[in-house]
Amino acid sequence: MAEGWQDGITIVCVKIVYRITYPNGKIYIGKDLTGTLTYFGTPNSRLVERDFNYEERRDFTIRKEVLWESEEASNSEVARMEVEMIHRHRSNDPAIGYNRWPKCRHSSAPEPGAGSPAA
Repeated sequence: MAEGWQDGITIVCVKIVYRITYPNGKIYIGKDLTGTLTYFGTPNSRLVERDFNYEERRDFTIRKEVLWESEEASNSEVARMEVEMIHRHRSNDPAIGYNRWPKCRHSSAPEPGAGSPAA
């Protein structure tokens, strides 16, 4: 078990797979190998930003939920669980979430701007 100290309190390093839920209901699944409370992942900011207008961006709340955690899993086990959760929650479907890897095979709807090539 990896431990550290912060302000005299023992902090246990727990590896997690989490889900971020945005105000529009779309989700992002990610992993954190350090157990950092304030880490919210690295979704493509342009994908997220285009879903919210100026007013919606002025008061913006997201939710972080731990879907899976382990004190003992290897980094590769955590990565496998992240992919499993992306598939389970379909967060790689552009209509549902902001994950773009692994590639979605059965999208509910096309991404804005996707479709027929320009003439």
